[in-house]
Amino acid sequence: MPIPDTNKAIGLSLKAQSFTESVIREMTRLNLAVNGPEKAVNFAQGFPDFDPDSRILDAAAQALRQGYNQYATTWGAPQLRAAVARKQSSAWGRHVDADAEVTVSCGATEGMIAAMLAAVDPGDEVIVFEPFYENYGPDCVISGAVPRFIALRPPDWTFDADELSAAFSSRTRAIVVNTPHNPTGKVYSRAELELIARLCIEHDAIAITDEIYEHLVYRGKHISIATLPGMADRTITISGASKTYSVTGWRIGWLIAPPALTAGIRKVHDFLTVGAAHPLQIAVAQALELPPSFYVELLGDYQERRDAIVTGLQECGFDATSPDGAYYVMAGIGSFGAQDDVAFARRLIEEVAVATVPASSFYHDPALGRGQIRFSFPKRLETIERGLAALRAIGRP
Repeated sequence: MPIPDTNKAIGLSLKAQSFTESVIREMTRLNLAVNGPEKAVNFAQGFPDFDPDSRILDAAAQALRQGYNQYATTWGAPQLRAAVARKQSSAWGRHVDADAEVTVSCGATEGMIAAMLAAVDPGDEVIVFEPFYENYGPDCVISGAVPRFIALRPPDWTFDADELSAAFSSRTRAIVVNTPHNPTGKVYSRAELELIARLCIEHDAIAITDEIYEHLVYRGKHISIATLPGMADRTITISGASKTYSVTGWRIGWLIAPPALTAGIRKVHDFLTVGAAHPLQIAVAQALELPPSFYVELLGDYQERRDAIVTGLQECGFDATSPDGAYYVMAGIGSFGAQDDVAFARRLIEEVAVATVPASSFYHDPALGRGQIRFSFPKRLETIERGLAALRAIGRP
C-alpha cells in the first residue's frame, strides 16, 4: 500500500497559493499589534471611526425586537429589495423589479465574487482597470477568469482608449468598472463609460460595476453604466450600505442585474453565504428612505475631511491631489527618499503609529505601485489631525 503524501494532503490549493491575504486588513492588524488601540491611527482600512446616523441605529434595534431574527429570504428580505428597487428606479429613470432583478448579498465584496462566479466561465477573460480594489484579483482567480489589466495613469487616472479597445476580443466575457474608484478616487466620465459600453456591445461582453461610493462624488457626476443605451441587459450593478450609511460591519450589499443573470447570481449567493443578517436588512431598508438632506450633509462632511487630509499631506511632503470621489487619497512618497512602499508603510506604523496601505497591493505587478501609499479618510476631523500631526514627525532626506 503506497504511503500517502502528507505534504500534498495538507497543502493549499493552487488557487489559495496564488494570492495573499488582504494587505489593507493586515496593515490595520499590524498597527494595532505594534501601537495598541489608543495610539494607533488607522488611515489604512476604509471604515468610519464615528457612529452611524441615530435613525439607522434605532431602526436596527427596533428590527431586533420585532422578530426579524431568523433567516430572511435567501436573496434578500422583501422590504430591502423593494427599497433598493424604489431608490434605483428613481435614480435611473426606469423601473427596477425587486423580485426579478435585485439580490441582497453580504456586502458588495460578496456581491462581486457572486457576480463573477455566476457570469464568468473558467478561461474567460475579464478586463480590470488598475490600480484596483485588492479583491478583484483573487475574485478572478477563484472564478477561473483570466484578467486583462488596463492602466489608469496618474495624476488624473485616465486610461488609453486604444489600449482598452485592443484588450477586448472574442474571449472577453466581462469588464469590471469601479466608480467612484478605490483606491484613486477617480469618477468615470460619461465619455469613458460610453466607450466601455460600446465595446461591451460590440464584443457581447457584460459590465460588472462596483458603485459602493455612489453618493461620494465631489467633482463630476456619478453615472451608472446600466443607464446607457444597450447596457441595461448586460450590466450587473453592485452597491451596498457600508460606505453611505457608515455601517461597514453590517455587511449588507446588493446586486441589480437582468433576470437571467439574477437567477444565476442568486444560486451562487445561496451557497456562498445563504443570506445577510435579517434585522440589519430591515434597518437598511429604512435607511434607504432617508430624505435628500441626509446625502447633502454626508457629502459636505466628507468634502471637509478630504480637504483637511489632502492639505495636511501636502504640507507633510506627500505628493497628494484631491480625489474626485470615494474616500481615499493616493499619495506619492518620493520626497521621503522611499523606494519601497511596503517598507515605508511599515516605517509609518513603527515610528508614528499611522497605518496606510502600500499601493503595490493594488497592482498585478507590485513594482507599478512602489512609489505610492493610500490614505483612507472616513474619520473624525480630530482623528485626521492627530494622524497628520504624527506624520509631520517623519523626516525627509
